Amino acid sequence: MTRLNVRSAAIVAWRWAGWLEHLGAAARAFRPHGEEQVDRIPNDTLKNERSGAEAASIEQTPARPPDRRRCALPDFRNLGSILRVIIVVNVLVALTVLVRVDHFSTLGREALVMAGRIELPLLAGAFLLYWWGTWLIRLTWRELTVMMVCLALLLACVAQFALPSADTATHLRRLLWAVGAALTVVTYFRWRQIEQIPALDEARIAALTARIRPHFFFNSLNGVLGVIRHDPKRAELALESLAELFRELMKDNRDLVTLCDEIELCNRYLELERLRLGDRLQVKWELRQAPLSAKVPPLMLQPLLENAVYHGIEPSPEPGTILVRVVRKGNALEIFMSNPAHSLGRRTAGNRMAMNNIRERLDLFFDMEAALTTEERDGQFRVRIRMPLRQEVK
Repeated sequence: MTRLNVRSAAIVAWRWAGWLEHLGAAARAFRPHGEEQVDRIPNDTLKNERSGAEAASIEQTPARPPDRRRCALPDFRNLGSILRVIIVVNVLVALTVLVRVDHFSTLGREALVMAGRIELPLLAGAFLLYWWGTWLIRLTWRELTVMMVCLALLLACVAQFALPSADTATHLRRLLWAVGAALTVVTYFRWRQIEQIPALDEARIAALTARIRPHFFFNSLNGVLGVIRHDPKRAELALESLAELFRELMKDNRDLVTLCDEIELCNRYLELERLRLGDRLQVKWELRQAPLSAKVPPLMLQPLLENAVYHGIEPSPEPGTILVRVVRKGNALEIFMSNPAHSLGRRTAGNRMAMNNIRERLDLFFDMEAALTTEERDGQFRVRIRMPLRQEVK
């Protein structure tokens, strides 16, 4: 009888996962008009007639909308995901108690009995989800659904062994409740990921708008014009760096990138700024303890450096130093940046807007496990970012 129930539950879970995929397709079909996709600017390849070498260029083509069926699975190594599992299940517990009681006088007793049966298996399940987090994130949504149902049945059977029920009907109801709780949790995360994709798109657009400032583009071109006559080779390299920088900025930056790639992009940006600022711009990198294979949100350091240049170096005729320190602290990655502080109202307002933008993107990528703090002290503006350490698997 139990084997039949487990098999039936697995079939139900598999069909439920298929229904969730259809639900994602329906969400794409009825997407609001306000969530239009921007055009993507992919890389194309043109032949250089003078040298015969290939040089990259960009060509504007219509963007393909993201495949909602392949949206990312929840990362159960994230504290926010585990807390959401616990909250969803406890909401189901509260609803079940409200349905079962006939009189409010017995509500407290029923709640205690239900909590005694559910909370310990729930905490055990949350621990297992965290432990298996690295493996679970590689599954498909169907496989995750079946795995969650099997885990719920296992925990229900263990709880039944510890607190045996009086009859078979009660045991079956508990198994069905566990299956329903597992399907509800998966449905919630599926819905949340579907709803989160437009937010990621909006954050990407806002980030691009905040970073690609007109003053930066024109200042870079003016810097090239300033050296094109007496140092044409340097001007040519600067234009290549400018093209590479904008090519990276225009990518569909939805996935994490390595810290090494992010630092390389920052160096390209700093080369362009040195054309107009010269020796006034000094950057000190402290990367001895930096895990270069760590995964970070794309284009996170570059806007921080741009703000440091714009607010800390550009307003002063004197040379200034920007300090960038990246260290690993246990299972966390910490980024520290400081630059000279100048009390200019308009620039300070723009700085707050950029910081809020980065803080929001960190929340989208890492949920509750990332934090960005700022302070101004001793004539220095300091930014500190702490995020979970995710390293590239080779």
